[in-house]
Amino acid sequence: MTEFKFNASDYLKRIEMSKKVLPTLESLHDLHAAQIFSIPFENFDICLGNGVHLSPNHIFDKLVHKKRGGYCYELNGLMLMALKFYGFDAKAALARVHLSGAASGRNHQFTVVTLNNEQWILDAGFGSNTPIAPLPLVLNKVLTIKHKTYRYVERELVGIMYQTWVNGEWMDLYSFDLGYVCQGDIDYANYYTSTHPNSFFFSSRVAVQPFSNGMYSLHNFTLKKIEGNSTQVIELPPGEPYMKALEDYFGIALEVPYDRLRGISVD
Repeated sequence: MTEFKFNASDYLKRIEMSKKVLPTLESLHDLHAAQIFSIPFENFDICLGNGVHLSPNHIFDKLVHKKRGGYCYELNGLMLMALKFYGFDAKAALARVHLSGAASGRNHQFTVVTLNNEQWILDAGFGSNTPIAPLPLVLNKVLTIKHKTYRYVERELVGIMYQTWVNGEWMDLYSFDLGYVCQGDIDYANYYTSTHPNSFFFSSRVAVQPFSNGMYSLHNFTLKKIEGNSTQVIELPPGEPYMKALEDYFGIALEVPYDRLRGISVD
């Protein structure tokens, strides 16, 4: 196995960041924003039957050199590599996702950074709910980042609940604690998420590309451009137009025929 060395020059070029990076709060915000605005959230390796491989070399080559995106284990894995390289006190964490109402297993990876005796949550890979800035881990404090509002609250049994304000009420996103997470925990979670027929990411096609005031999002054949309070919806046809939309809106160039994608059933 080839020893991994983080190539800072290639990484900064990929995320289009020219500022000097130091282990400071300013750089923490800059790195997070630059990565999420440059590298899309997507699961098309799963759709192609390629699987998701989490070695540092594979993640870096795919997301940086091949200019693909990834999902939480890849995007937050890359973010964790960068943070450690630049001297941040950073660690991986796993959460239970609550978007369906019931809790999932611990299958979402994010990052916890301790800086000046304060803890910050960085998440570069939570799809359309990815926050566009690091969030301070302070309970019961309402946090507004541009057009979205968040908070962390304590919840019996599941620990800390991360919520967002939607349509006049708080919606649960994911819950977590700050216990130790090893690579084996992440590998187990990734294997289920990328291979089990009941996994959302196994049975769906997903892509999200945030920008400063909104995002492009794709779920199966439905493409949305969300900008401020405006949403434009486009239903994509299968075939070449679908593949072109992936490249045009998300920068995802698969370089294979459309028919290579696993078929999906759309309700």
